[in-house]
Amino acid sequence: MNFKQTDIDRFLKSPDEKVKCVLLFGTNEGMIANLSQKFMKTVCDDLNDAFRVSIMQMENIEDDVGTLYADYNATSLMGGRRVILIKDVNNNLTKTLKDLLANSMSDTFLVMTSSSINTKSSLVNFLKDEDFAAVIGCYEDRAENISSYVRGYFLENHVTIASDALELLCARLSTDRKASLNELEKLMTYIGSKRNVTIEDVQKAVSDTSGSSVEDLCYFVAGGQSEKAVNAYQALINEGEEPVMLLRNLTYHFLKLINCAATIESGKTAEMAASSLRPPLMFYRKSDFTMQLKIWKRQPLLDVLSLLYKAERDCKTTGYPSEEIASWSVLQISGAARKLKLV
Repeated sequence: MNFKQTDIDRFLKSPDEKVKCVLLFGTNEGMIANLSQKFMKTVCDDLNDAFRVSIMQMENIEDDVGTLYADYNATSLMGGRRVILIKDVNNNLTKTLKDLLANSMSDTFLVMTSSSINTKSSLVNFLKDEDFAAVIGCYEDRAENISSYVRGYFLENHVTIASDALELLCARLSTDRKASLNELEKLMTYIGSKRNVTIEDVQKAVSDTSGSSVEDLCYFVAGGQSEKAVNAYQALINEGEEPVMLLRNLTYHFLKLINCAATIESGKTAEMAASSLRPPLMFYRKSDFTMQLKIWKRQPLLDVLSLLYKAERDCKTTGYPSEEIASWSVLQISGAARKLKLV
């Protein structure tokens, strides 16, 4: 079955023994690595225990599928349930896994990882409909994922963090869970025996690892995440993006918002308006876009579009530095969104 974050948290706190295997797949390799260890530890705390923990590569299973059958049906000489991690799985495992799980009485727990398969893969489609399996898509962390992950990390380590420090920290962390974990561990080393993280600690210990796309910039701006918006804008400029093109992408984003706002005024919900967009939103953008629809009304949207049109015109006609004009627009709009969120 497909596992959401609440299902993951529940399982890690109180494992369900009827779940025989978990599949972690997607583009966020850091998240996959982090979760695979957590799921394995629900069976064996010591991942270096050679009697209870086994790690296999998919390419080796393809060479000799018997090794998987033998390992899965083995028992620990020292007692206790066993766990097998299979890395880089692909659709060639589907048929073997069906046979293995149907014909074995073993209680060995399987954790499978892959960054090459997707929701259309036969392995995913087989496991998502089975109660004995947990299927988890691991994609780039969004803002709310990063904040939730950071809070959980500090809670596990019995450390508190000031609200301004949390905001800055989340703005600096990467969308990849592994890179974020490296920064968090560096921060923990920096604070030593202290039990509270301040904004000064974050400023001194944490590098800005947040990589941003043009789409990220649009969502940061419209969502009122001013610091992330400014950082994303500067990163894109440093990568060679033209200020005018960034303004046009922002304009396109706000045009989508105002079109949806008109749909809402006709009696539809924000969720229905967002679902009506063509091309459709990526699934991981829907919650952020819906939230933006709830804070941006028609007149503020018209004001933003007017500001963006003027900014683009000024970039082409006034002789003022285009980068500064666009940067000011990013700051103005994201600041307005932040105020609207508080209303």
